[in-house]
Amino acid sequence: MVRKSPLDDPENAAYAWRRFRQIMRLLASVTLATVALLVGLLWFLYPDASIHFFIAVALGAAFTMGLTGALMGLVFLSNGTGHDEAVDNRLPGADELFGRRNKDR
Repeated sequence: MVRKSPLDDPENAAYAWRRFRQIMRLLASVTLATVALLVGLLWFLYPDASIHFFIAVALGAAFTMGLTGALMGLVFLSNGTGHDEAVDNRLPGADELFGRRNKDR
C-alpha cells in the first residue's frame, strides 16, 4: 500500500510552501546584494569594459544563484516535510539487478 505524503495535508503543505517562499525571499536579497557587489567590483577593476559585459555577468550570476537556490529549496521542502520517507522504493539494488555478488576484489 502506498503511504500518503505529509504534503497531502493542506495545512502541512501551506506551511511548507510558506517556508519555501521565505527561503526564496532571503535568497533573492542575498542574490541582489551579491550581484551588486560583483558588478561594482568588476566596474572598479575593468572600467573600460562594455556595458554588455556587466549585463551578462549580472544576469548569469543572478540566474545561477536563483536556479541553484530554488532547487536546493525544493530539496529542503521535500526532506523537511517527510515527503521523501513516503516514497515507495522497492526497486532492486544494483547487485541484485545485475546479478553481482559481494566479492573481495
